[in-house]
Amino acid sequence: MEFFSIGVYNSTEKEFFDKLLKNNIDTFCDIRQRRGVRGSKYAFVNSNRLQNKLNDLDIRYGYVQDLAPTSDIRTLQKEIDLEKGELKSERTELGKVFVIEYKNRILKNFNFDVFFDQLDQANANKIAFFCVEEHPEACHRSIVTEKLMSTYNYKITHL
Repeated sequence: MEFFSIGVYNSTEKEFFDKLLKNNIDTFCDIRQRRGVRGSKYAFVNSNRLQNKLNDLDIRYGYVQDLAPTSDIRTLQKEIDLEKGELKSERTELGKVFVIEYKNRILKNFNFDVFFDQLDQANANKIAFFCVEEHPEACHRSIVTEKLMSTYNYKITHL
């Protein structure tokens, strides 16, 4: 199995889906808490539209809700962004409090063995973790992929 990380900010619809196709992604793991984006610019990653498009491209879609940050954890990051005067779409890194809470409350409780078994059963080879931030360091998917690298020795490609 190969793992990838992808965000949507600063990508057009064509660019976004071209990245998936170019890298032969066969399994798309949506790890957002809320599977929608406000406004029309990124409406193509709102859950129903995204799932329909991925289906057309023959890419499996999975919602991995257990890897999504809770509202409480997200609020911690919103407070950090507010203190810095930074928009979510412009963020380049996560706050330390967010990282600590995400690791302790989400990642620590996630069963990667079951997840890997499910991927095996689905014959998944190239799996992309998705959330909206452009830079993986600005998103919880970087914490997930860091765990895959450090604990399971997987290489991660950021698209």
